[in-house]
Amino acid sequence: MRLPYLLLDIDGVLIPFPNADGSPPATHARHDVVPTGRSADNPVTVWLNPDHGRLLMDVIRTGLVTPAWCTSWREDSTTLIGPLLGLPTLPYVDLPRLQITTSHPNGYLWKRDHVDAWLGDAPTVWIDDDFTDLDHAWAKERTARGTATLLIQPDPHLGLQPEHLTEVTKWVLQLPTDRAT
Repeated sequence: MRLPYLLLDIDGVLIPFPNADGSPPATHARHDVVPTGRSADNPVTVWLNPDHGRLLMDVIRTGLVTPAWCTSWREDSTTLIGPLLGLPTLPYVDLPRLQITTSHPNGYLWKRDHVDAWLGDAPTVWIDDDFTDLDHAWAKERTARGTATLLIQPDPHLGLQPEHLTEVTKWVLQLPTDRAT
């Protein structure tokens, strides 16, 4: 079995949603970035936890996963967000820019069909804050068909926590050890 992908979302995972009073978690630092299609006089403010880079690198350095971005930030994830966290250039799932008004137009996360096609039969652990019960059922069905799949769903107001990455490592270590490198 090949190395599982570690798919990473950004909004609600690395960039948490504001608290009820509009404030970010105290652990996060402010950054102004200029995504594709925006100008320097119209940046986007993001709040990132500087510890996330180190925690993610600890998992990446194990060599147990192949990390990739899976976010509506698309290529900006690797050119804007990753460097702010000290992450190397990572591949990304090139998600389409859909005209949708909900993130669950079919009752499940809009990214899922594109991710499923991108993954093929590759095992994966996918961290996203926006899964539905149908996404969790999809992961169970993939696993039952022999393609190990784990979904980790952080609270979008807290974002990624160290225990999520501990779960990633424990899950990968229980997979069959005949992985090709």
